[in-house]
Amino acid sequence: MTRTRVITALAMTPVAIGGILLLPTPWLAAVSATLFLIGLWEWFKLAGIDDPLARNVLLATNLLVMVMLSWGSRTASGGTLVLFQIAVVVGVAWWLLVCLWLRNPRFASDHDTHARAIKLAAGTLSVVPAWCAFALLHAAQPNGARWLLTALAIVWAGDTGAYFVGRALGRHKLAPAISPSKTVEGMIGGMVCALLAGAGFAWFAGASLAQMPLVLGLALVTFLASVVGDLFESLLKRHVKVKDSGDLLPGHGGVLDRIDALLAALPVFAFGKLWLGF
Repeated sequence: MTRTRVITALAMTPVAIGGILLLPTPWLAAVSATLFLIGLWEWFKLAGIDDPLARNVLLATNLLVMVMLSWGSRTASGGTLVLFQIAVVVGVAWWLLVCLWLRNPRFASDHDTHARAIKLAAGTLSVVPAWCAFALLHAAQPNGARWLLTALAIVWAGDTGAYFVGRALGRHKLAPAISPSKTVEGMIGGMVCALLAGAGFAWFAGASLAQMPLVLGLALVTFLASVVGDLFESLLKRHVKVKDSGDLLPGHGGVLDRIDALLAALPVFAFGKLWLGF
């Protein structure tokens, strides 16, 4: 499984980096919307929506929201990112609420009552702001593509470090009621890797030495947000007793399994970058 996981990651990473560096923001936003919507399709399954027609209607509704945000951002002089910024703020607020949800893992676990509606709303609140943050970071000037890579590198490095350190040294469970495989040692290893990646890629993006303390602080918060996103998807899977959200990616499960951490991390990083001004 580890070998397959590594091979798949090595195949996907150059494609992702090439697209981020070479594609203009509108094209990248369209491509990334496809990826996020595939993840949302898998989310619907975790929410207990098994009817393909219902899932297609829900998916089309979320696509319409994305289109409306893009259409509403057009101006005579080119465009404005205000709606995307508002969506990012909504996303950050939502993930703060998720922290409370994780403290009560049984909340909304019964799909015969209100849980399904709550989880459908949670899907939109998780996916749409993350997509907006993705586009917002890439559109930033200067070096937007490099700052987007910085956010992604923090999450990827943190996830990789947590996986391998957890396998080698993990002894103390991080959240046994939600994800028994995650450990405190793995999280610490992931945090160190995330900070190193954040510093290196931020320098590549143009951050000055004086800005590095702020960059490292944001990298830390972004990594912690990625852990929340990972745990939240694990909770949804635990509610329906499945291991993966899908089987599209060999060794990785579904698309949602690969972007769960990004759903929380991207709005947090985008908000922090706007707030801190680098």
